[in-house]
Amino acid sequence: MARAAAARLELDQRLLKQCVHCGLCLDACPTYRLLGVEMDSPRGRIYQVRQVQEGRIALDDPNFRAHIYACLDCRACETACPSGVQYGRIVEAARAAAPPLDPVERTLGRAILNGVFTSKPLLSLGGVGLRLYQRSGLSRALRATHLLPPRLAELEALLPSAQGGILRGRIPDLTPALGPRRRRVGFLSGCVMDELMHQTNEATVRVLARNGCEVVTPPQQRCCGALHLHTGARETARALARHNIEAFEQAGVEAVVANAAGCGSTLKEYGDLLAGDPECAERARAFSRSARDVSEFLAEHGLDTSSMGEVRARVTYQDPCHLAHGQGIRTQPRQLLRAIPGLELVELRESEVCCGSAGTYNLTHPELSRQILDWKLDHLAATGARIVVASNPGCAFQLTAGLRRRGLELEVLHLVDLLERAYRAGEDGTRGRGDAGTWGEGPRASAV
Repeated sequence: MARAAAARLELDQRLLKQCVHCGLCLDACPTYRLLGVEMDSPRGRIYQVRQVQEGRIALDDPNFRAHIYACLDCRACETACPSGVQYGRIVEAARAAAPPLDPVERTLGRAILNGVFTSKPLLSLGGVGLRLYQRSGLSRALRATHLLPPRLAELEALLPSAQGGILRGRIPDLTPALGPRRRRVGFLSGCVMDELMHQTNEATVRVLARNGCEVVTPPQQRCCGALHLHTGARETARALARHNIEAFEQAGVEAVVANAAGCGSTLKEYGDLLAGDPECAERARAFSRSARDVSEFLAEHGLDTSSMGEVRARVTYQDPCHLAHGQGIRTQPRQLLRAIPGLELVELRESEVCCGSAGTYNLTHPELSRQILDWKLDHLAATGARIVVASNPGCAFQLTAGLRRRGLELEVLHLVDLLERAYRAGEDGTRGRGDAGTWGEGPRASAV
């Protein structure tokens, strides 16, 4: 076989050699479980990347790109791996060197990520457009008439139900602590979160304030770069990382708190992302050390339960991949949920398995994504829960769309929405059926 020219991947060879091909990752990998193809398993993809590094496979080989982009990058294999293989770094380096095979995905996808997600005005315009489309009733009318072509109808069904009015509010630059100030923290309001889940962002700030935090939300912050990093647009991710590091350094905060799993995971990887930048490497490492998921932060510093009222509901919890596998955070969200008076927490079977959203995966690989989601929906139905907690926007959108399609009556909430509901129940002297901060348009998001 003719040898291809050796590829230049931004990857330490030692990361590849950590994999001993034991196969313990296979059952943890959703695509391998679904397809049963070795090249669509973590060790199979690592083998292919090694072949690229050695010049045996060309970077533009269509089979190589197909297998690399069929990966969810959920990192469940990292949790299963006894050798500590950093699979996420490997697959992201491969994607950075080999753009997507599909020309539409390659051009349109990168244009949106590098254009819209890096521009606050364009993001705001997109958010206003989506909220106007949904609040005007046009969305419901199109679904009812079934006039859209099948593929467009599938994409429309995946659109998230944006929170709030057509024109969203703005989180204050500085939110004082309620009661004595214990800490000064920064809040990553994010891009998708702030445009489509703004009420959940507001709930996050209020919950932090109730727990003694002075919260700084720097207005100059930008997208964290998570989607860029996961799809290989590394230079854009680096530019966003440098910008955010500067913004939060100027804020003078003890910790930077994120409420989206994918964002928090990326903040903690800024140190690796900018390791080769002599002017920013140490600052990036310090920033990553300060990053916390909101559940991690609240569990670490103590949750005030004295002013909570009851939330009498049966609740289950979906582990976001980049929280459970990317950050190793599993017990903290459950600990906080169990602290809510009246709440019954039931475990979801295979909660740690990806729901199939995986950033843009449900757009680029709709059939595989839907089959993976179907596993999750079966397990959700078996819990008998009325609320599913999914503390990541992609997970929440994916589950809401699936529940709506199945006709299952589960409310999809972020963890902080439930905490806020408990605090409001305490203020009102009620037993916890507030309506603020849901992922969907109303109390039963899945029924929309």
